[in-house]
Amino acid sequence: LEENFNNALILADSDFSHVELIEMLKNGNIPEKQISALKLDGINNLDEAEVLLCNLTGCDGKIREAVALKIFQIVQRNEAVKKFFTENSSKIFADATIDINANICRLVVDSVKYLKDNKHFSKEYTDYIMQFASEALEELDKFIFRDKKYVINKQIFKLYWCLETLKNFYEFAKIEELNKILTKCAEQKEYTIREKVAELSVLSDNFSYLKQQLQNDENYYVRSVFL
Repeated sequence: LEENFNNALILADSDFSHVELIEMLKNGNIPEKQISALKLDGINNLDEAEVLLCNLTGCDGKIREAVALKIFQIVQRNEAVKKFFTENSSKIFADATIDINANICRLVVDSVKYLKDNKHFSKEYTDYIMQFASEALEELDKFIFRDKKYVINKQIFKLYWCLETLKNFYEFAKIEELNKILTKCAEQKEYTIREKVAELSVLSDNFSYLKQQLQNDENYYVRSVFL
C-alpha cells in the first residue's frame, strides 16, 4: 500500500501524453491506471472508450472509482463522444450500477442518464437492471431472521441502486414486470427502498396505486416524497 501510494504521488506530479495515459490504462498497475484515468482529458474514439469501460468493473476499487468519475465527466461535457460509450456496454454499466462502492454507483447512475438517447442501449441496460432487482428480491425472500445482517444489506443495497436507476429508465421497462417489482419493493421493511418506490410513483400514472399505498407510510422520509 505504501509503495502504491508513493508511486501515485510521483505519477500525479508527472506529465503524460494522451497516448501514454491510454497505454497506462491498458497495461498499468493499480496507481498507474488510477492516475491515468484521473489525468485523461477525454477520448477520441471507440477503442479508447472501451479501455475505460474495461476498467469500470472487475478490478481494484481505486481504479473503478477513478474510471467512473472520468466517464461521468466525459459524457457530461462532450456530446460528440457519448456514442462511443453505448457500443456493447449495457452489461458493464449495469454491473457497475450495483458496485459495492456507493460512490461508483452514484457516478454510474448519473453517467447513464446522458446515454439515454440511445434507445437500444437504454433497453438493454434497463433489462439488466430489472433482472438484478428481481434477483435481489428473490434472495430477500429466502432470508430468515438468523441470516447475517450484512448478507441481507447486500441485497438491499443492490435493490436501492436498481430503483434509483429505474427513476430515469422506467419507460424502457416492461410495465407488468416493473409493477411486480415495485409492488414487492413497496412492502420491504427497509424504508429507503419504500422511499425509492415513492419517488417512482409520482413519475407516471402507471404507478398511482403505489402513491395511494405509500403516502401514509409510517416513515417520514417516505411520506415526505408526496409533500
